[in-house]
Amino acid sequence: MSDPPAATTSPTLITGGEALVRALAAHGVTRAFGIPGTHNLEIYRHLAAHRIEHLNPRHEQGAGYAADAYARVSGRPGVAITTTGPALLNIAAAVGQAYSDSVPLLVVSPGMPLRHPRQSTGLLHEMRSQTEALRGVAAVSHRVSSAEEIGVAVARAFTLFRTRRPRPVHIEVPLDLLTAAEPAGPVRTAPPVSPATADPDALAAAAGALRSADRPVIVLGGGARGAAAECLRLAEQLGAPVVTSANGKGIVAETHPLSLGVSLHSRAVRRRLAECDVLLAVGTELAESDLWEPLPALTGTLVRADIDPAPMYAGPPADIPLLGDARHTVRALLDALPNVPAPADDTVHRAVAALREERNAETRSEDAHLLPYLAAIRAVLPADTVLTSDSAQCCYYGAIPHLPVAPEGRYLHPTGFGTLGYALPAAIGAKTADPTRPVVALSGDGGLQFSVQELATAVQLRLPLPVVVFDNGGYGEIRDEMVSRGDRPTAVDLPPVDLPALARAYGGHGVRADSPEALAAALRHALDTPGPTLITVPLPLTPVPVHVPEELPR
Repeated sequence: MSDPPAATTSPTLITGGEALVRALAAHGVTRAFGIPGTHNLEIYRHLAAHRIEHLNPRHEQGAGYAADAYARVSGRPGVAITTTGPALLNIAAAVGQAYSDSVPLLVVSPGMPLRHPRQSTGLLHEMRSQTEALRGVAAVSHRVSSAEEIGVAVARAFTLFRTRRPRPVHIEVPLDLLTAAEPAGPVRTAPPVSPATADPDALAAAAGALRSADRPVIVLGGGARGAAAECLRLAEQLGAPVVTSANGKGIVAETHPLSLGVSLHSRAVRRRLAECDVLLAVGTELAESDLWEPLPALTGTLVRADIDPAPMYAGPPADIPLLGDARHTVRALLDALPNVPAPADDTVHRAVAALREERNAETRSEDAHLLPYLAAIRAVLPADTVLTSDSAQCCYYGAIPHLPVAPEGRYLHPTGFGTLGYALPAAIGAKTADPTRPVVALSGDGGLQFSVQELATAVQLRLPLPVVVFDNGGYGEIRDEMVSRGDRPTAVDLPPVDLPALARAYGGHGVRADSPEALAAALRHALDTPGPTLITVPLPLTPVPVHVPEELPR
């Protein structure tokens, strides 16, 4: 008699929605931001089972900014979930900002079914091509064509985050794949990688240039953040002034004697860059958005260290390109400069202090009305505070150059792409990334109203969150530009809004601070009060002369 047939085990069947969530969880995702919609419910169904917490901002653009800041503070990719069509387009501005600022943001969305005809049929949220739309602002937009490819797409995204300049990725899963049950297959994960190292010959050439430099300058961008300690050691060893981009703010303590802070826009600092004999730029594009005009012609040697080869050829080409991880590159430079002594006296420190004073003098009269308020903020906040800001005059003319930040703190600003409405949702993302750290949002009245509905999200979370709004009655920067052109200001003066009352209407708190002392008191109270506290600082439409201390408190 023949043996009975061996029992067979049926493969496990899961939907595309579960395959997507399972792949996210396998890569360590524990939090996602987004808004559920008719087409993405199969994704939401599986979040809790895979222990992914979901936070729901009130607009997809806010979800994108929150996920962006979550990534910057936590060091892990931020994940946002949208539904099809308008929801995905709503988050596109945040994706563009993450691209500009090199933020690992993963946006997942449904898409039209696999066999959906090219000709419009009027399906809900139908648009001609979501992937083509997102390719214009993301590094990658990947439409999967099978359930098995879902895990591959997620693994590819995390591999890109780890091996290249981190930039946003969009994954689109067709509607029919989200709900269809197919064999699960293995969970694919991004492989471990070793940091990229620069070419030894290029490192030797860069070390030789720095060893012989009499007037070196170091410029640090956001790509140098993982090498903060190494960059400070190198600056001290060379006696080199340190300038940062807005994204690099605080990599070196801005109260350090060698720090010039965020001052690439300063005429005096740009002259120093033009005259130095070696300029070492680490993790920065030397972009016009930081310089506020094209980089001046350099007379010295330009050494660029970056994980991305593109900056080596953009703007002034690198004389010595160091393509690799910033920490490993700067460590290698330090190892190659063992016998370079630190300056024997404080001559360099005095020269940097004089240059810092020259920088401050350029705008002191224009920024005078902001400086006492910034000093009050700095005096209240702990060193590890996360500050988020908007594309507002109080931020790029005020806080970025004049509010010192140390390496233990962070300053998150939407550079380059320059979106409005970033500060409030970004503060929510930063606070959820690390609830133990103080987080403060800085905005203008115009920018705040791009995302003011996220006050409801902050109320829901009940986390202490001060929101400081400098109110100049509209779009102050554009108003000033119109005036400088000799134009009549048009559509830039906004009707007054009682923003503290609006915050209270959402269930939060709101106060008005008419002096630096009132701002400091309101800020202290807000840091210990659950939920958001909106603090309005009314500003005159034109700067007024006030007494300003020579230096902000350290």
